[in-house]
Amino acid sequence: MVRAIGNLFLYSFALIRHRVVLASIKRCDTLGGMTIITIVLIALAVIAFWLVFAYNGFVTLTNRAKEAWADIAVQLKRRYDLIPNLVETVKGYAAHEKTTFQNVTDARTRAMGATGTADKAAAENALVGMLKSLFAVAENYPQLKANENFLQLQRELGDTEDKIQAARRFYNTTVMALNTALQSFPGNLIASSFGFKPMDLFELAAADVAAAEPVKVRF
Repeated sequence: MVRAIGNLFLYSFALIRHRVVLASIKRCDTLGGMTIITIVLIALAVIAFWLVFAYNGFVTLTNRAKEAWADIAVQLKRRYDLIPNLVETVKGYAAHEKTTFQNVTDARTRAMGATGTADKAAAENALVGMLKSLFAVAENYPQLKANENFLQLQRELGDTEDKIQAARRFYNTTVMALNTALQSFPGNLIASSFGFKPMDLFELAAADVAAAEPVKVRF
């Protein structure tokens, strides 16, 4: 009988141990499942944060480039407004230089009507070249070079040219940052998904040369 009781005790102990082991396994499975879910949720949150951050970065760079282009447009318009007065002033001393005056006027008209960054740059390069021709004409007239109205227009045109160059440098720097971000992985995936496009640099060959020899001519 004692043996029977001992066997019953051993059986009961084994049964209890088995249940404890099963309970422990179930608990570990539950904790493991919770850990995996937590990791997945954290990963999704990180990805969502990165998407928002990348999108907002593209929006910021795009808007900054557009703002810089608007600044360029303002300064170009200021130059367009100065040119007719400049032409009329020079014409008062060199009326026979009709070809030069017409070339400047035509170049101004083309520049004002140019659309797109590349076309605008080409038109502005042509206009700068025509302005240099106009100042070359003025070199032959000492009285014109001493004319206060001409000197004032010259100063304003030079100041405008400096502002155009500053605005252009800021625009190109911003566009380069935008284009680099659009082409870099994994940002290019976001850019293509949301329709962000690269922008063209505003290249002014004549203006680059003018860094050492600007449009403004000092007499």
